[in-house]
Amino acid sequence: MGKPTGFLEFTRELPSKRPVQERRNDYNEFVHSYSGPELNKQSARCMNCGVPFCHSGCPLGNVIPEFNDAVYRQQWKEAYDILSSTNNFPEFTGRICPAPCESACVLGINQPPVAIEEIEKHIIEIAFDKGFVKANHPPLRTGKKVAIVGSGPAGLAAADQLNSAGHTVVVFERDDEAGGLLRYGIPDFKLEKWVVARRVKLLEEAGITFKLNSEVGRNVQISDLLREYHAIVLAGGSTIPRDLPIPGRELKGVHFAMEFLKQQNKRVSHLPVEGEELFATNKNVVVIGGGDTGSDCVGTSNRHKAMSVTQFELMPKPPHTRTGTMPWPTYPMLLKTTSSHEEGADRHWAIATKEFIGDGKGHLKALKTVNLEWKTSEDGRAQFTEVPGSECTLPCELALLAMGFVHPQHAGLLTELDIELDARGNVKASEKNYQTNIAKIFAAGDMRRGQSLVVWAISEGRECARKVDEYLVGVSLLERKDASLIAL
Repeated sequence: MGKPTGFLEFTRELPSKRPVQERRNDYNEFVHSYSGPELNKQSARCMNCGVPFCHSGCPLGNVIPEFNDAVYRQQWKEAYDILSSTNNFPEFTGRICPAPCESACVLGINQPPVAIEEIEKHIIEIAFDKGFVKANHPPLRTGKKVAIVGSGPAGLAAADQLNSAGHTVVVFERDDEAGGLLRYGIPDFKLEKWVVARRVKLLEEAGITFKLNSEVGRNVQISDLLREYHAIVLAGGSTIPRDLPIPGRELKGVHFAMEFLKQQNKRVSHLPVEGEELFATNKNVVVIGGGDTGSDCVGTSNRHKAMSVTQFELMPKPPHTRTGTMPWPTYPMLLKTTSSHEEGADRHWAIATKEFIGDGKGHLKALKTVNLEWKTSEDGRAQFTEVPGSECTLPCELALLAMGFVHPQHAGLLTELDIELDARGNVKASEKNYQTNIAKIFAAGDMRRGQSLVVWAISEGRECARKVDEYLVGVSLLERKDASLIAL
């Protein structure tokens, strides 16, 4: 490594952020960049460890020590080449990934881990500034056509890889802009949409065609895709949200989180909003669900100037540090305080919502809740019981359901194709070949594996593309996810 003693000399420091009171007034990204010397110090912390567990911690198999070394030496083209060899979209993962690589960092055993995610973001933005990032034009075309259904991270990654292999790629997106979850699910204050548009433009320049407002099974005929394309990749995501069927669910003011988030993303982009407009302004907001989507609702509600923001989580409060059940280098389930939580939220764990209470005119006015006690049963499974006498009523005019997603949309495309589903309702396609029960149709991302991380979606798209390439031409020269590990 560039500085073998760097981990002894420097500690982990993250870039500063704009003050809470300032950033709550807009939807811009608020994390500053490292200065040159700061970036140099953070990259110097990467050790010359015998086995870099960060490789296996990253779903993409990013070659992390090598790009850290290049950053330390200020060899920006080398750093970009290493990073982009495994990751199609570092500008996305560098902003929104929970960084499982950092949980597996060897330095993290007894010190704060290397700031891998921030270094990754700096590499790609420096690469854009220096003109290293260019459209990836294939040297020749194979004559094979591939349709990608869905333009989220899995679909975009599959499209990029298949295009680079020389196939003609067309991406079908039912929304009016490409990007899927990146475009309409993640708030601008975490991922400004010019970042997504910049990458989509590069993909178009490389020869990929995007057909927007095109929902296969509705205004695009499935028979046309089966007839015109040599292979089809299903990458529509896990889009059916988990509901909360309790008394009062029908009241006005109870909405799924993605309805709320998508509307705000459209407003920021000056695009028309369909249906009833949802605002948290001057309302008591309760976000039901403690994950990242719930956190995004918290940040958006604060920017709407909500009267109060409360977040519920059914599970007990996680620990601050690793326990015996989450040893290094596994990804630990620790208490996570996001930037949105820093901006203000009253958080509650081990609590269940029992009823939505109306005002007599069809509008939500309060929630009835109960505290939970969690215990481990004899077979090792966690179970809860309600705590007697803990029921209470909380004022609420806007309840946002952020409890995750159960499976992809079945109606339309999947039903008409008679695609086989697994026990959880996801598209059944093995990790061995990503192929469905119909030979020319493949599946990747959340549609196949269920709700997961953006970094996993990119990994799935890349691996699926390699299997599609093998199916079309017999062999694939596309990179394998485990190539960096094989080389060790």
